Amino acid sequence: MAEDNGQAWPEPRANSRLLGHEDAEAVLLRAKESGRLPHAWLLTGPRGVGKATLAYRFARFLLAGGGEEMDQGAGLFGEEELPQTGLALSEDSPVFRRVAAGGEGDLLTLARGYNDKTKKLRSEIVVEDTRNAIGFLRMTSGGGGYRVLIVDSVDDMGSSAANALLKVLEEPPERAVLLLISHAPGGLLPTIRSRCRKLRLPGLPEATLVDLLGDYAPELEAEDRLALARMSGGSIGRALTLSRNGGLELYQEMIALLDGLPKLDIPRVYGFGDKLARDQSGDSFRTGGDLLCNWLAELVRSGGVGSESAEVVTGESALRQRLLAGGALAQWLALWENLSRLFGRAERANLDRRQVVVSAFLEIEALVA
Repeated sequence: MAEDNGQAWPEPRANSRLLGHEDAEAVLLRAKESGRLPHAWLLTGPRGVGKATLAYRFARFLLAGGGEEMDQGAGLFGEEELPQTGLALSEDSPVFRRVAAGGEGDLLTLARGYNDKTKKLRSEIVVEDTRNAIGFLRMTSGGGGYRVLIVDSVDDMGSSAANALLKVLEEPPERAVLLLISHAPGGLLPTIRSRCRKLRLPGLPEATLVDLLGDYAPELEAEDRLALARMSGGSIGRALTLSRNGGLELYQEMIALLDGLPKLDIPRVYGFGDKLARDQSGDSFRTGGDLLCNWLAELVRSGGVGSESAEVVTGESALRQRLLAGGALAQWLALWENLSRLFGRAERANLDRRQVVVSAFLEIEALVA
């Protein structure tokens, strides 16, 4: 369990459950069974939908011999095995236990590391770590099977690291498989994208999210699980993070403030800004900024396509339509882009968080007015 950051759900390397991505599992299974397994896969989709969980699931499958250790079952009298239908490995499997503990010698995860001098997490994956990972891939597997590299995420690679990775994608070692996780594949080098088999994982259905929230956050009321599922954009990771950071309460307060437009209750806006700013961890500020920007993005989307997503707070669809009538769609799009940059800059430049929140609401008020 991920106790270091307060999570109550398994880390991807130790997670045996993967719901809603049976089609993606089937693609990987067919590729392995075809005898022509691509050496590099680009797993894309929204954050928190299960890309890393699928990557470790497939890695365990390969490292267990591609099904030889799998609990496939047998015929009634044991005369023949049933066909493999998924990638799941028993939690009792030695491979599963080694991967979960980070002790599998034929699996390496490449992610942002810590600076040796400052002891702080680096802002990107550096070239030195990438070269070490390439060296790992070129070694022979201890059991003569696969060596697997998971890059989580390839979006975090600096330019030198990305170019180093490209070289191994162009000339992959035998029996090496690279699983590249990307939340925003459009920002990758085209040459990296072109050398990978692409597999996109869609957002999870609302019902699946509600079920997972029931398992991972059983203390939540049923109506809160439904609300968080609707706020999450199909991401169980985002739903759980919102739950942990009080996202539902912040969302409800934000909608109440916006509902006062065209004239904001300024003292309440400052109070909301204080609430987001005084959390020293920064989680409340990031959550509040994320909620506001995503709500504006949904406003722009609904204005563009003419359809509404399910409501989290009663009356917010009517609120969106009222605000759209107060400004051109292009103006709302420009405002969303501006506020997204503002909240991002606040994190990087250590701006006054309360003032950032207040300024964002005042810009919305100005557009409506």
